[in-house]
Amino acid sequence: MDVRRRNHVRVSGRSGGPVVMLAHGFGCDQNMWRLVVPVLERDFTVVVFDHVGAGQSDLSAWNRQRYSTLDGYVEDLLELCEELVLGPVTFVGHSVSAMMGVLAAVRKPEAFTGLVLLAPSPCFIDHPEAGYRGGFSSEDIDELLESLDANYLGWSGVMAPVIMGNPERPELSEELTSSFCRTDPEIARVFARVTFLSDNRADLANVQVPTLVAQCSRDAIAPLEVGTFIHAQIPGSSLITLDATGHCPQLAAPEETAAAIAGFAGATR
Repeated sequence: MDVRRRNHVRVSGRSGGPVVMLAHGFGCDQNMWRLVVPVLERDFTVVVFDHVGAGQSDLSAWNRQRYSTLDGYVEDLLELCEELVLGPVTFVGHSVSAMMGVLAAVRKPEAFTGLVLLAPSPCFIDHPEAGYRGGFSSEDIDELLESLDANYLGWSGVMAPVIMGNPERPELSEELTSSFCRTDPEIARVFARVTFLSDNRADLANVQVPTLVAQCSRDAIAPLEVGTFIHAQIPGSSLITLDATGHCPQLAAPEETAAAIAGFAGATR
């Protein structure tokens, strides 16, 4: 299968420059990066794509078995790195895509010059017995998924403002709601379980490539403790706290987000 078509890949920016690959989170598509891409294009070759089931990806490529765990997405990512023949990349993973990047870099570290984990979480569920705060109890996540199953469009309208934050900028929540609503509900239900039920805490210590953990100062989905935990678990990683509110800093604070990515990617080339 043509992976460019499968994932609706677009390559832009400086030809022959260091490569930055941007991966979106749950319920979104590559359009979420549109305010960051023009800044990065000045110095980097920029790759954006849609996960299978999102945006303008080839929906015929989606099947429940492959995409019922992060592994299917990780395989896609490694296939993209191989087929695009652009050399090792700085991978920028937003939200759940951050853990896709972690798993891909553990499996094939030579494919990556570095990882930028943007608003990441290795596990959204609290594990107080281990001293870990993910932000949600098991009951919270069960209720969230039940609500999504019962009325996906209604769930989208309720959750988008929570995820986006920035209540004084309702246009951001409206954009996220629209993005959610463009996703096939069946695919969204499967991806939501992958996103909110995965636990990749034990994988972090195996990352061997330079890593930047970029968390948001106020994020209802991934609290500050999560970024601190990831930073402590990944050897040699760096941690920055963006002066951004919400879980989508590439829309809420695109200049700051782009500067953080560019600074890291430029230092690791």
